[in-house]
Amino acid sequence: MSPPLVLADPHPLFLLGMERILADEPDMELRACCGTAAETMKAVRRHKPDLLVTDLNFPDNNGLPILREMKRDSLPTRCVVLTAALDDEQALELMRLEVPGVLLKSMAPNLILRCLYKVHAGGQWLEKQSVGRAVEKMLRREAGARRLAAILTPREIEIAHEVAEGLSNREIAARLGLKEGTVKLHLHNVYKKLGIGNRVDLTLYAQKKGLV
Repeated sequence: MSPPLVLADPHPLFLLGMERILADEPDMELRACCGTAAETMKAVRRHKPDLLVTDLNFPDNNGLPILREMKRDSLPTRCVVLTAALDDEQALELMRLEVPGVLLKSMAPNLILRCLYKVHAGGQWLEKQSVGRAVEKMLRREAGARRLAAILTPREIEIAHEVAEGLSNREIAARLGLKEGTVKLHLHNVYKKLGIGNRVDLTLYAQKKGLV
């Protein structure tokens, strides 16, 4: 029995091209082609495919919420992310979601098909360069977090991270339920412990350590 498959991509021409490629595969049964995130989730729930092949960039949303929802609801569909480009944060999130297939659209059609068959059989196919960078970044973050944990208190680490994300003291206070003066005091202690003088230096420090 051919494995049922749902294909999702925001570009009609790419959908058409993939549809033609799959039409020549007797062992693949295309159940639905979707152009939005909402359509994709409906199709997955309706058809219960063995495979979902999806991009991450849709006009109504990115594809990550689809994958999060599928993992949350323990849907049995195995996913292949087929996208034009993948940044480090996206690759990290795909790793957290345990997505078994990740590859770029620049791959040759025969490699895309090999990926689909391998993932359907229970294997993995991960785009090495993007995932490799993400792994390195994750390791840097973990090492940086361990170093910070030996220097700063948990609250100071939390505030340092918020500063590095670009939040003001007032915004940090509102987010963490603190007084603005308390945030300033914690921030002063962070500067002192790390030997830095201002928010810019703290942001650069966090970036260098892979914390943001």
